[in-house]
Amino acid sequence: MMGRLAVQEALFYRFRIEDHVPPDHLLRRIDRVLDFDVTRPRLAALYSPIGRPTIDPELMIRMLLVGYLYGIRCETRLCEEVHLNLAYRWFCRLGLERRVPDRSSFLKNRYGRFADGDVLRTVFKMVVGRCVEASLVGGTGALMDGSSVEADSNRYRCAAPAELETAWAEAEAEDVARPVRAYLDQLDAEAGVEREGPARKPPKVISETDPQAAWSIKDGPGRFSYETNYLVDDRHAITVDVEGEADQ
Repeated sequence: MMGRLAVQEALFYRFRIEDHVPPDHLLRRIDRVLDFDVTRPRLAALYSPIGRPTIDPELMIRMLLVGYLYGIRCETRLCEEVHLNLAYRWFCRLGLERRVPDRSSFLKNRYGRFADGDVLRTVFKMVVGRCVEASLVGGTGALMDGSSVEADSNRYRCAAPAELETAWAEAEAEDVARPVRAYLDQLDAEAGVEREGPARKPPKVISETDPQAAWSIKDGPGRFSYETNYLVDDRHAITVDVEGEADQ
């Protein structure tokens, strides 16, 4: 007789998330060598000593690592995947019942405290240091590589920098997108600061929505893109992004 699938809710469950993450899973191997205690001193000054406890910053950093390792760039999707995936929950120390942080909380910490405390650079240095201790990175020979990544912006929505900066300055604060605000803040911070190295020519045009992207014609028709440069240790071909990220 053909069986029929039926959902029967049990009154009690004997379920351990630890039993459902394979011993050789990538996140288990990474978890064995990481120590996030080095990030707490850098972040301590950014939190108030009074009030309700905030979301543990280690949880946020672990979620960011999951996003980088598995190519999840969208914050909304990352929160959804961590909520649904048992291995991600295990790595983030969430268990089965703890809530995943809201997307808004995740964004505020990522572009606020983490940026101000330079915590991601600290994590990056810690990862490279552990690789050196495990003899995965020699540090004596390196290879360089570079490529461009197309920016998520319309190639036709652009103008001269002076024109756009004037328009943005006249716009209301709530009408200006986050990338634009970050770009304007960066211009203010760098005003009058002398840079080392060769001088760069100012761009002829910039994007209205992603001003930090550069106009490029390297890969065919003109488009806005980002240049990515990689430094590769030649001992085990571990790829390290010189901007501060590591790739598998």
